[in-house]
Amino acid sequence: MFVALLSAGAAVASGAGGSGGGLMEAFKENPTFLSINLVVSAVVVAMIVERIYFQLSKYRVNSKEFFAQIKKLVVAGNIDRAIKLCDAGDYPTLQLVKAGLTQANKGPDEIDAAMSEKIGELKPYVEKRVGALWSLANIATLVGLLGTVLGLIHTFGAVAQQGLSAADRQRILANGIAEAMYNTALGLGIAVMCMVAHLILHQRAKNIQHDLDATMERVFNLLTIQTRPGGY
Repeated sequence: MFVALLSAGAAVASGAGGSGGGLMEAFKENPTFLSINLVVSAVVVAMIVERIYFQLSKYRVNSKEFFAQIKKLVVAGNIDRAIKLCDAGDYPTLQLVKAGLTQANKGPDEIDAAMSEKIGELKPYVEKRVGALWSLANIATLVGLLGTVLGLIHTFGAVAQQGLSAADRQRILANGIAEAMYNTALGLGIAVMCMVAHLILHQRAKNIQHDLDATMERVFNLLTIQTRPGGY
């Protein structure tokens, strides 16, 4: 995403100077802020990949289908078998259901307390590090803008030096503009990537949390009604 912005910045710089102004020249002139944003981009990519893997791997269980299997076993009085079914994998949804099943022979308060405690442990992991993407977007933008401003200050200071030929001034100006554009493009590109990823991951996290709440309610209603005399 931000590679396209970098290319656009290079085109602007090339049009202004005619020679030089490449990415390597920008790194040679002042690599500080470009390097910082490259590190930020690596952190962002790693964070996004980790969150996508977590959401797709840990919450791939279809909660409705799983609950249907649990319901059949509970209605048949096979609580122990239902608990063993929850031990089939290390999935949060299964852990939540198991927390309720282990208290099935107790009262509604104990069932609710056990499941509330478990869902309180699970929910923070769903949103973990997602909110940090906004902060990283702001950091990348500000670092890019800072690199742009300082790069332009350095460039205009160099151009103003006495004794430079027209060709030297043109080369310094082209490299300076390229450095500024690369810093701006990289910072904005990272920010856009962070915002898009946050939008997707946050929405998925909300859906997962709603699914956990719905699963908790289903299991609670099943166990409290099933254990009553004359329950269905």
